[in-house]
Amino acid sequence: MSKYENAMKLMEERCGNPRPAVRMVCAYYEGGVFYVSTDAKKNKMLQIEKNTEVSVGGLGWYTFQGTAGNLGWVKDEKNAEIRAKFKSIFDWFDEVGDENNPTSIVLRITLTEGTITDNERKYGEQQYEVDFINRTAK
Repeated sequence: MSKYENAMKLMEERCGNPRPAVRMVCAYYEGGVFYVSTDAKKNKMLQIEKNTEVSVGGLGWYTFQGTAGNLGWVKDEKNAEIRAKFKSIFDWFDEVGDENNPTSIVLRITLTEGTITDNERKYGEQQYEVDFINRTAK
């Protein structure tokens, strides 16, 4: 098989039916995890219920893969620290966070691998391939 045929085979395996959806979200990052405030009834959550494997991308700066999980209602006591960070980071959170709605939840995306780009080479390399599980980078 040609490289193109191999690439198309991978595309079909990874992006075929059901077709993955892409959407913009507001999230904060901490220790290998992105946290997102969302509604449990949104399409992204319905898709994640069927397949917890997700990707995260940031305007050409990074692409990561990971697993997603619903941490429950944003006002649940166990999410108090995350909720406080949402309020601190996103000045709009009180207005549109819909906290009193029990389907307003915290989505946790635990990163497994990915690539981050540093065009300025601030730390030496232009690109890092990161393995979050083994805590290594190339």
